[in-house]
Amino acid sequence: MNIEDITVRPYMAGDIPAMTVIWNQVVEEGRAFPQEEILEGKAAEEFFGSQSHCGVAENGKTGEICGLYILHPNNVGRCGHICNASYAVSAGSRGLHIGEKLVLDCMAQGREHGFRVLQFNAVVASNVHARHLYERLGFEQLGTIPGGFRMPDGSYEDICPYFRKL
Repeated sequence: MNIEDITVRPYMAGDIPAMTVIWNQVVEEGRAFPQEEILEGKAAEEFFGSQSHCGVAENGKTGEICGLYILHPNNVGRCGHICNASYAVSAGSRGLHIGEKLVLDCMAQGREHGFRVLQFNAVVASNVHARHLYERLGFEQLGTIPGGFRMPDGSYEDICPYFRKL
């Protein structure tokens, strides 16, 4: 797979099965997302449909969906201008810079949706690839929350919140 073949576009209903598989891979790995329950069927449709925006990374040569993101408000009311996002790349497509394309598209969509800040609440400290990407794209770490993430083995790892103005 060539990164030049990857485009990011808004999701369509037909993408939901592939999106669900990718999302569930990350959830089941238990090292990045706080969710513990996998998505299935109607719940997946409702979950993706409830976001402010969902983007998918598609291989233009094969039509394969190899990544996705969800974008939604991080808070309400006076803090409703701050958005939050989650990114997932299929296990077989990691390391190809698809995440960067997803984050850049997400930032543009955040601006389009009227958000002013993108904040990540719980980046696991050992998720060094994500942390390096965010820092390279101008995100700033807000601090560290000691033991903020429970790992699959029951141990606790620090989380690092990040933010960037859009």
